[in-house]
Amino acid sequence: MSDTPFQKIYPGYNPQTKFSHFTPEEKQIVLKFAGEWYVTNGGDKFNLGPKSEYKYFLIKPTDNYKELFNIEQEIVVIFSDYSTFETRSLDAIEYVEKKYQSLRLEKLCCVIISKDDNILSRINDLVKSDQESKLVVPFSYKEVLNITDPYFMRNRFKSHFFNRDLFAFESPLQKDLYFFGRSDLVLKLVSRHKSNENTALFGLRKTGKTSVIFGVRRVLKSLNEYSLFIDCQNPSLHRRRWNSALWYILNEIKEQINPNIQIPDEREFSETDAAMLFERTMTDAHRMLESKSIMLIFDEIENITFFTSPSDHWTKELDFIFFWQTLRTVFQKKANLYSYFIVGTNPSSIETAKILGKDNPIFNQIYFEYIPNFDVPQTRDMVRKLGRIMGLQFDEIIYSKLTEDFGGHPFLIRHVCSIVNKLSTIERPHRVDKTLYEKAKNSFQLEYSSYIDMILGVLKGFYPNEFDMLKYIALDDMVTFNELAELSPEFTNHLLGYKIIDRNGSAYSFKIDAIKDYLLTKHRYEKVLDTTGDRIKEISERRNLLEPKLRKLVRNQLMGHYGKAVATAHYLAILGDPRKSNYVGTNYNDLFDARVSDIYLEDVRKVIYKHYDLFKHILGGNKEDVNIKMQFINKYRSDAHAKEITKTEMEVFRNSIIYLESKLEDFLD
Repeated sequence: MSDTPFQKIYPGYNPQTKFSHFTPEEKQIVLKFAGEWYVTNGGDKFNLGPKSEYKYFLIKPTDNYKELFNIEQEIVVIFSDYSTFETRSLDAIEYVEKKYQSLRLEKLCCVIISKDDNILSRINDLVKSDQESKLVVPFSYKEVLNITDPYFMRNRFKSHFFNRDLFAFESPLQKDLYFFGRSDLVLKLVSRHKSNENTALFGLRKTGKTSVIFGVRRVLKSLNEYSLFIDCQNPSLHRRRWNSALWYILNEIKEQINPNIQIPDEREFSETDAAMLFERTMTDAHRMLESKSIMLIFDEIENITFFTSPSDHWTKELDFIFFWQTLRTVFQKKANLYSYFIVGTNPSSIETAKILGKDNPIFNQIYFEYIPNFDVPQTRDMVRKLGRIMGLQFDEIIYSKLTEDFGGHPFLIRHVCSIVNKLSTIERPHRVDKTLYEKAKNSFQLEYSSYIDMILGVLKGFYPNEFDMLKYIALDDMVTFNELAELSPEFTNHLLGYKIIDRNGSAYSFKIDAIKDYLLTKHRYEKVLDTTGDRIKEISERRNLLEPKLRKLVRNQLMGHYGKAVATAHYLAILGDPRKSNYVGTNYNDLFDARVSDIYLEDVRKVIYKHYDLFKHILGGNKEDVNIKMQFINKYRSDAHAKEITKTEMEVFRNSIIYLESKLEDFLD
């Protein structure tokens, strides 16, 4: 039967299918599949080792399966004729895939038929341990041979296609299977290395930098070339001085590439001799590696960079200078020993001309770029391919909305799509329209702000000026933004490079609306307010949020320390006559419930001040300072609209309430 495009596919098998290599029961299993799929090729048997024989055949989805699972290409089916399934059987899938053109086979999924009756649980365990494993649909010989339920096979495919969230990746991708949108970048980086050129790649957290590193290493390995991964975040590196760090690199070459490489003892790497020994040992290693160049990959470069390293000798002394002087000198002197590939968040390590008054050895010496965000076609490729396997059919408009709303940031896009998957009905395939997408987007903004906090964390911690500039744009404070932009053009260049903001002439705007919304929510009370009306609105809003928390704090601390009866007496004493007589016999909790009792912020302040020993471990040790802050907050009550509130008064109010908000947040969390 022909399987040309647009022709209906019926169950059955190609008349030329070879069965001679199958056992009788395996032939029966193939025919069982031919009852629901179209068997295009009977495959063959092959060995992956002395005692590892496998057989396979190929199946193509019939129209029913095509509609249900949105798959077009053929699927590899492997027979694993062993009573205990082992994960190396998955290598058989890769072996078969290499025999056929890449566009012919469905790479994301496969079928395993095993003599292990526990194959189902073993595959489920495999998926839990390997996030990047293929989507494997398992069957045992016994259950296929004994199928009586006409929906058994279809339901098995459903349970494995639709129950796994292929969008929910947290770790960097180490394999090609789910690696999207970066192939051109990987090939460019490999090409620069083969041309003996150094390079650097920068981007915010979770933009896929480490996945690109893995991609580069995979390509180099396929070309029988060498790469060395150096995690600068490892204290074993950044806690070393520059001379010992050179030894560390050589030791990693021995560990990662060739254990036969001989390196001197670390004690020989004195400040005087380290550079000389590094050059000599690298030269010897080069000969042992058949004169092949090594790509030295420095990931998380901030950890051995001035101003940002957690180890003082990299930030306050000249270790960065001496380290890179050595690498640059040897690189220039000895051609093709190595190239270096620097990866990090911010290019300041190669943009800063002077460090502690000394010339930066790699200033303007390395070609660098920012990791690009996805465009609409790349977003479509990733979301459509993963979604269709999960039974999610995205409307075309969703790809452009994902790209626009999340700036082409693949990590954020994946996680929004993961929410789409959670919100979708159990019945699949399920159409993802604009309504469902907006619901998922709103859910992300409400519940998953920690992802954006994580992405911006490096900026906030190491590059506060750039983080502040993002806040100013979000808060529409372009005056302060432009002042910082004029002070240092690099700040805006970095933010433009990260693809967080965009520039049109002299106007700047956000490219990733999710980050803008996050900053606007998180820092809404930092916005410059020009009118008393705006200031009163903020004061009222923040007081209304703070007061219930303070009442709860006072209620719980008095009760916890004194017990209900004594706590009640202490609180009523604060109210004084004649107010306390109104609440004699009132339930203790009701005394602090504004719906039942008249309780004012001033009452709360007096309790805290009089019994400060109960609160000092929460609010801080300075009783008078906390009291002044609470008095100032209380100064602006509901009648504040009748008063003029100056910028200075607003600043004092903000400083006072920020202190109390943060203390209560820490305690309540």
